[in-house]
Amino acid sequence: MDLRLLLFIALIFAAVALMVWGVYTSWNAARGPEAERIARRLRNAIGDSGSELAVSITKERSLAQDAGMQDFLARLPGIQKLDRLLLQTGRGMSAAQLTALMGGCFLIGFILGSGLALPWFGRLMLGAAAAALPVLEAARAKRKRILRIESLLPDALDMMGRAMRAGHAFPTALKMVGEEIPDPLGAEFRIVFDEVNFGVSMPDALMNLALRVPSTDLRYFVIAVLIQRETGGNLTDLLASISAIIRDRLKLLGQVKVMSAEGRMSAWVLGLMPFAVGGLVSMVNPGSLQVLFTDPGGRKMLGMAAGLMVIGMLAIRKITTIRI
Repeated sequence: MDLRLLLFIALIFAAVALMVWGVYTSWNAARGPEAERIARRLRNAIGDSGSELAVSITKERSLAQDAGMQDFLARLPGIQKLDRLLLQTGRGMSAAQLTALMGGCFLIGFILGSGLALPWFGRLMLGAAAAALPVLEAARAKRKRILRIESLLPDALDMMGRAMRAGHAFPTALKMVGEEIPDPLGAEFRIVFDEVNFGVSMPDALMNLALRVPSTDLRYFVIAVLIQRETGGNLTDLLASISAIIRDRLKLLGQVKVMSAEGRMSAWVLGLMPFAVGGLVSMVNPGSLQVLFTDPGGRKMLGMAAGLMVIGMLAIRKITTIRI
């Protein structure tokens, strides 16, 4: 039997095995007997009024459920950054599951490159690009979540200010915001309130909030509260000022997005045009582009074109991304 066929079968088996292991570990972490046992013991300890959110904050965050896998992942460089990224997405996926998903995507990309008869360097590059897809999707989910939190933050600060003017304490205002403001911001404030109830100091709980949500606006709020607790002052007026600043910033950001919409649309048009033209040419004259995939020079041209397209897309993205 051909050696390449054996390698292809082995890679498919490894990809399927990694996918099955990732699905199993995900299910076992959420619905397994160990998770159910811990949740049951915590419910008995805190009573029926304890929510699943309160159960989740009492667990020590780990990279994997298995101790051996935990030690192995702890030695990998950059694994803490991946774990922090997962924490900031608000998802329950562990670093071990993300690593397994990246490994499966790498094998799929490598197998696809082998099927396209790419050189070894091209196969590795395609596998690395496929392995980066889960990380890019997690980064996209993180940005989307932060934008949603920033849009809800002014209303939350206004509600806290009104609650404190009515005579409520700051922890009570946190609880009210957690109950009234929609998720994901409401869930984050509920976590802060539950951490304080479990004995975590208010500064530590607020710093944990800033770690879970890397938003500049939210960090302004955290820093303002921490300074007020140390030096004193009128916190309600300070919250109102921060809320007004955030609203003005979001308004200006919306205007900038409208003005830069033409550049973003140009990026989409220029990026999709080669594929559209290539598909149209293949429909009108089938086989005319076959030389690009069969001839070594044609494959080099495709690789260079793909690299230049990526550079152009990154340049347009850099130009149209204006931070406020």
